[in-house]
Amino acid sequence: MDSYFECREEASIAAAKRLLGNLTTRLEHQRAASLVVSGGTTPGRCFAELAGTDIDWSRVHILLSDERWVAPVDDSSNEKFVREKLLQNHASEAKLWPVYDGGVDVRDRCKTFDKIIRTLPIPFACVLLGMGEDGHFASLFPDADNLDRGLDVDSRQLCIAVRTAASPYARISLTLAAMSRSDEVVLLIFGDAKREVYERAKDTGSTYPIAHLIRQKRAPVNVFWAP
Repeated sequence: MDSYFECREEASIAAAKRLLGNLTTRLEHQRAASLVVSGGTTPGRCFAELAGTDIDWSRVHILLSDERWVAPVDDSSNEKFVREKLLQNHASEAKLWPVYDGGVDVRDRCKTFDKIIRTLPIPFACVLLGMGEDGHFASLFPDADNLDRGLDVDSRQLCIAVRTAASPYARISLTLAAMSRSDEVVLLIFGDAKREVYERAKDTGSTYPIAHLIRQKRAPVNVFWAP
């Protein structure tokens, strides 16, 4: 489902309501629920809206879709962004699972984090993602040498270590196999350039990473776009 809005405020609030609806449904039927969220600047307003909602956040696990290999005090850290924008007000009681561990190699951390993910409530209640103008989502970039593994919806790996020329940092990203284990994927994108990429990605044979997310059949993808 594609939903287009006149402004980013409206799109962000609508996306937050969608996330809330999925969380509420899961919490009505099980003891805890998991929410996957992205970093970057796009979800900031959505996070603020979500943080003000009065649900039992103590039963919610927050998982990052991806993370740069930087300490959580670094301004490039997605963990820092999510703590500052989402884990506020009512949502301060949610449990955020950090990805970064400065005491180990990124590849070793990836292996242990894969095991951590498997302890969380799956399917996820919802996954909130953004998209780059190169068609990447999470940290599944077009130039990653292990992109095929990251986009394999049937892979047994739930996360992979990523290197990309687009970033000076190593990264860990959830795989499509992990992100598609969700009741729904909400794709929040802003700007005409990203909408053009998204529309091209819907074409048969598109090689954009985001095209693989659109084509998979495990989790419905709902797009919230504003200029």
